Amino acid sequence: MTIEAKGSCLCGSVKIEAKTLASSMGACHCSMCRNWSGGPFFAVDGQQAVIIVGEDKVSRYDSSEWAERAFCSACGTHLFYRLKQTDQHMLSAGLFDLDGELEFDHQIFIDEKPSYYCFADKTKNMTGAEVFAAFSGE
Repeated sequence: MTIEAKGSCLCGSVKIEAKTLASSMGACHCSMCRNWSGGPFFAVDGQQAVIIVGEDKVSRYDSSEWAERAFCSACGTHLFYRLKQTDQHMLSAGLFDLDGELEFDHQIFIDEKPSYYCFADKTKNMTGAEVFAAFSGE
């Protein structure tokens, strides 16, 4: 199921409208996401139907061969990581005021999750190898 949602960074310089935002939310525990966000990155799949207003304030970082990360250059809010091959936007769940509309149902790179935190929710958990296999179609 998808929903339409609008959100913004902390200072309001960047506004994001997602036309087909997934109703499920996940946590990524990979070392890059943890280094980038200070903990797990809570992401919602915005697919390709994402409108960005304030693009001049969006700083993009080419973090790997397969993804780039973006943040607001004015306030530092983490906006999304984008899968280069498919142009799929994994948006920061915190951009949107969707309390009660998102279901926390999956965690990825669970094999990289440090032991100092744990979520009580029952979720689908995938290792890094499982994530890459799922996205590569192997």
